[in-house]
Amino acid sequence: MTTQAAFTVALLDVQSPCPEGLCSANGADPESRFAVYRNNVQSSLINALGDRYPVVAQLVGEEFFRAMAAVFIQARPPHSPLMSFYGEDFADFIERFEPAFSVPYLADVARLEHLRTVAYHAADASPIHPEKITAALSAPDSLSELCLGLHPSLRLLDSSHAVVAIWAAHQHDATLEAINIHQAQYALVLRNHLDVEVFALEHGASVFIRLLLDGQSLLAAAQNSPAFDLSQTLALLIAHNAITHLNDKESP
Repeated sequence: MTTQAAFTVALLDVQSPCPEGLCSANGADPESRFAVYRNNVQSSLINALGDRYPVVAQLVGEEFFRAMAAVFIQARPPHSPLMSFYGEDFADFIERFEPAFSVPYLADVARLEHLRTVAYHAADASPIHPEKITAALSAPDSLSELCLGLHPSLRLLDSSHAVVAIWAAHQHDATLEAINIHQAQYALVLRNHLDVEVFALEHGASVFIRLLLDGQSLLAAAQNSPAFDLSQTLALLIAHNAITHLNDKESP
């Protein structure tokens, strides 16, 4: 193992001894100085995860979260100096983290929070004017070829738990008592201007939007989805500036 690799391993593992060969310019004890540095690095990474996953932290409490985050950091250290997306696989880690098994919805809440970060950093795009969308929807002869282009920030999450309601409760200091946490929910995440918004969808609406993202025409996507309120779903997409372009399947 190289000196740099040994230093990295020791930096992320609080049980590892101070790497050999370290010295201090001012004559201080290298082991003590390294311990302080390691603690600062660990705390910074844990704080970065806490900033990205605030609801996860609230659900399990600060002490549990910091202990879980410390295990994650040791298993999956950062590979980039950019911290914006560090912890993108935190949800997968939580799903396999045995001490968190008593909170079965925790991993999906982490997935939702991750998608909010992805949406925030996604590319921008200008929405189509609502009147233009209405005009296109009013031409029945072209509906079979009409495709809707959606905002680059739009993301979907299917959960077997009430993930949107759980997340929303923590935005208003509400409790989970009135929430059936085992009720499946389908989340839409979207950046509208500078605000990242989260909505609960019908199952059919989630399938419909996925089919639009896959390039199916509006008519085909609607026909291939379970029953849902098409008008309500389109109104949601239009009102929150999610439709960025219109085209037909024959367009280049």
